[in-house]
Amino acid sequence: MARRWLITGCSSGLGQALATAAAQAGDELAVTARKTADLEQLAAAWPGRVIAIPLELRDAASCEQAVRTAADRLGGIDVLVNNAGVGLFGAVEEVSDAELRDQLETLVVGPWRLTRLVLPLMRAQGHGHVVNVSSVVGRMAFPGLAAYVTGKHALEGMSQALAIEAAPHGIRVTVLEPGMFATRYGTSMAEAHHRVPAYDITNREMLEGARGLAENPETGSPEDFAAQVLDIVRADATPLRIPIGDDAYGYLDEDHRAYLAEFAAARALTQAPPTTT
Repeated sequence: MARRWLITGCSSGLGQALATAAAQAGDELAVTARKTADLEQLAAAWPGRVIAIPLELRDAASCEQAVRTAADRLGGIDVLVNNAGVGLFGAVEEVSDAELRDQLETLVVGPWRLTRLVLPLMRAQGHGHVVNVSSVVGRMAFPGLAAYVTGKHALEGMSQALAIEAAPHGIRVTVLEPGMFATRYGTSMAEAHHRVPAYDITNREMLEGARGLAENPETGSPEDFAAQVLDIVRADATPLRIPIGDDAYGYLDEDHRAYLAEFAAARALTQAPPTTT
């Protein structure tokens, strides 16, 4: 059965690859980006089945209009993919209040708003699937990505609560946790305006690695990501969180072992018998 998708962040990278794969599979899509000119090729390749909609995630009216247009043109929304995002590089001490707010508006508030707007449509039709694109940093952290890590952790927390709330209404929630893929994420990532050179020892290597993601032969292809997401959406049931990419499982397996060790250390510290004097 053909599905009706609303996908954000389709001008390039993972969003563009996913939109292409879904269209090739025969589904109908509303694809979004800040500038619809970036979506012309997608819409032209599948006229009538791929609709280009301008969307500024940080603007409530733009979000409302995008959801209204998608629902009217497609006759409903079966799958919402909150994919749009942008990175900010900077240590906690370097990131200003304004920079943090801007990052969270894109990574948390915008997806939350779109989800809130789509949920009544999904409840009315008795089914739906909310797919939130997080990252391996939704469960762990890398130096220099404090604001991005914070946003992805928050998105995963929202998704956990939503999964419980939406399940009785036939709505499924999936959190995708991709590892390193060949996209423009690294080259488009902004840097915090304030610099504290003391953090170069932990952070600069991370920035250089992020900038070179698209050229790194070990990173995954967006097309592989898209193929896996189609399989996930078609599946009858899925886990809440799904890592995407071999490196994602490697990172998260190592992080899980570290978490268990930390948990055991905390238990030993707080539940140890009181010392006698």
